[in-house]
Amino acid sequence: MSAIAIENLHVRFTAHGKVIRAVNGVSLNVAKGEALALIGESGSGKSVTLRAMMRLHAPRTTTIEGRLDVAGEAVMGLSPGALAKLRGGKVAMVFQEPLLALDPVYTIGQQIAETVRAHRRVSRAAARQRALELLQAVRIPSPERRLDAYPHEMSGGMRQRAMIALSLAGDPQILLADEPTTALDATVQIQVLILLRELQRDLGLSIVFVTHDIGAAVEIADRIAVMYGGSIVEEGTIHHVMRDPRHPYTLALLKSRREGGMEKGQRLEAIGGAPPDLSKDIPGCPFAPRCAHVMPVCTTALPPPVAAATPAADHSVRCYLYGADGTRIASVDAVHAVASGSRPPLAVAAA
Repeated sequence: MSAIAIENLHVRFTAHGKVIRAVNGVSLNVAKGEALALIGESGSGKSVTLRAMMRLHAPRTTTIEGRLDVAGEAVMGLSPGALAKLRGGKVAMVFQEPLLALDPVYTIGQQIAETVRAHRRVSRAAARQRALELLQAVRIPSPERRLDAYPHEMSGGMRQRAMIALSLAGDPQILLADEPTTALDATVQIQVLILLRELQRDLGLSIVFVTHDIGAAVEIADRIAVMYGGSIVEEGTIHHVMRDPRHPYTLALLKSRREGGMEKGQRLEAIGGAPPDLSKDIPGCPFAPRCAHVMPVCTTALPPPVAAATPAADHSVRCYLYGADGTRIASVDAVHAVASGSRPPLAVAAA
């Protein structure tokens, strides 16, 4: 059984008379003990997907549809009490900015101990001891002293480590990390990534890691899912997606980052245009207006996912440039054949 099984997830927000279609038909499977990276530029739906797994969106303005099974629970059918047990107990989240996520009027030790007692029937002394053990596990210097420190008294890197310790207080099976290294400098960032990878290995955690940094995804993930415009456009193992990217957006992302062999003064290949307006209906591929390979069919219907023609079974791409066998289509007529259904695409096997 998968740690996370998402099928045809749609998330819509209603605000100021508009409907924002933030997530459109996302399907994902994360195996137990696996790390999946969700990458894409801002506004692609990564964080919305992550928060939907714990139903953290405001119910009055949010509509969620689709199958959403997390840690063996059908999240959409859970009562408020069952949700409270799921959050922190089976699934925990590491937020992007710990200074905002941590309570400024309580010490780090108090906040971790409170979470421990919420999920375990232990004394205050035992909860404090467990908080100390967690600070030691995430390698915070002088953990005994940091137990009584307030969030503002710690550096950004130590706050993020404390946030990770807090997320582990309920012994979760799944860790959801929402761009946890964005605000950190490069040295601290790699330390946090290594820490998360070691915790995953030692505790058997399943991790979903949201980032716009391809380098961070490579460091921590086993598999990668590339999101754009609320949809997953390519998914596969880190090895195959990085070495053999198929979707034009994945290729554009890789070209827009600095490579080690670039010379001084050489310009990066920026992605032209702007992300789609998700308050408007997008009948075709959301990347079509910015794609160098756009064809008429791309603007009329969203392409189905097809298995990429690689040795890996777990590599799919959502683009009309590829046929049912995963090989690139050179003929526009062949593209129309796939779009019309006369050549049905292959379904991608669930992980």
